[in-house]
Formats: sequence, C-alpha cells, structure tokens
Amino acid sequence: MTWNGEELDVAAYLARIGYDGEAKPDLATLRALHRAHVAAIPFENLEIMLGRPVLLDLAALQAKMVRQRRGGYCYEQNLLFAAALEHIGFTVKGLAARVRAGASSTRAVTHMLLDVEADGEHWHCDVGFGADGLLEPVPLRTGAAMRQDVRQGEWRYGVEAEEEGVRVLRTERSEGWFDLYAHTTARCLPVDYVVMNHYSSTHPRSPFIRRPVLQRAGFDVRRRLTGARLTLTRPDGSVDEHDVPVDELRDTMVREFGVELGDDDFAELIRMHYAGA
Repeated sequence: MTWNGEELDVAAYLARIGYDGEAKPDLATLRALHRAHVAAIPFENLEIMLGRPVLLDLAALQAKMVRQRRGGYCYEQNLLFAAALEHIGFTVKGLAARVRAGASSTRAVTHMLLDVEADGEHWHCDVGFGADGLLEPVPLRTGAAMRQDVRQGEWRYGVEAEEEGVRVLRTERSEGWFDLYAHTTARCLPVDYVVMNHYSSTHPRSPFIRRPVLQRAGFDVRRRLTGARLTLTRPDGSVDEHDVPVDELRDTMVREFGVELGDDDFAELIRMHYAGA
C-alpha cells in the first residue's frame, strides 16, 4: 500500500475525528470524513517551534495526532488522511501545490493535497491547509469543467483554470477572490513529501520556522493564532483580533484549537517564543 493504510488503527482514528458512521469507499463517506477531520484536528507547527523534527512515518503521525490529540501541518495531516482512506478502500493519489496566499513572487512547490477516487470521479481533498482550507472535497475536473464555484458552510470556494493544466484553488473574502494555491495532477510519492517537509521545517525562508501558528477551519468562523495574535474571521467579513497575554495563551490554545501541550512542552514554548510578550 502506498500510504501504509494497513498499519493504521482506523478505529482510533475515527474516534479521534468523531466519526461513528459506516466507513466505506463512497462519496458520502469521503465528504463526512473530510468534514470530521478538519473539524477535529487543527493546523499547527509547534514541533518546529519546540526544536524537534517533524516525523512523517505513520507510527509517529498516529502517536501525535490520534493518541496525543495534537494537530499538524499539511504533510502530517494529509498523510494520516491518506492512510485512513486507503485502509477504508479508497484509491488515493498524492499531489503538490505552490502556495500563493498573498505572495508577491513565485513560491516553491511545498504543499500537499490529495486526489481521491469516489463514486467514479476524482476529488480534490485537503485537510491540511489551515483556516482558509477546504471543508469538504471538490471535484477534480478537466477542461472547461475545471472552473467551479462551490459553497461550503458559509464560505465560498472557486477553482480556476490556468495554462498547462494548472488549477487554482481560491476562496472568497470580503475584498474579493483570494488565491490559496495552484497545482497540477502530477503524481507525488511519499518520498517527495519527505523532501518538501525538510525544506518547510528547516529552511530559513520557510514561514513555518518563524513563529507559532495554529489554525482551524470552521463552517462559520476561521481561527488563527499567529505568534500571540488571535484572529477570528467570519463570512460577512467581520474580524475579531487581539493579542493574547502569555498567562491566557494555554487556555486559548485549548479553547480555540483543541491543542493542549504537556507542562514541559508548554514551558519550553513560552521560553523560546513568548518570553517578554
């Protein structure tokens, strides 16, 4: 199996995301699993902030995100999701994207997403993009049919076609459409994400090594904690934003993102990144 799905404790994973329905390889299940995963497992880069390597083997992913009830960033989350889908019986192909998200120059290909077959079609799945990310799969279409405009909860997403088979995932914000990332349907293998992960977790230009980031997508609010700045964004464009005092940080991480670090890890996080805040 490409994603080591046979090694997954699927019962523990389904319990972690709160899914108690029948697990079978059809579109209804895929949609439900995608929604449940996004709701339950937040985006976070705290291993990097604690000076530890980001491990991508399935045993480490299960230990962190399932048993310890932590979150992860794109490779961790989508590799775990791919293993679960493969275990259930879906055919899963890895893809990669260039993140745009307000960039003024072309970025390297560093983001992981998935192509999943269900009910005779291919579906764009991505549980690891953070607050702006998809809540449910969207169709992976070709040609003129590639262009889409879909609503998920209170949010609107679009897929736009560019040259050479490039697809651009966008979301609508109060100021208009906002490009999230661009990708093709070229296959990536697990080893490709090992290389991308090394860059993302260690390179001086990687945004993930600069400050703690926690994010969670929701059907009615997008949550972000960047450094000490907490931002809650709603579909009508309203934004609640404020700095979180250090003595409120731990409660905020648990309440808004469901992330609870052990005492030693939390103390080290404060020492390394919030001292004097």
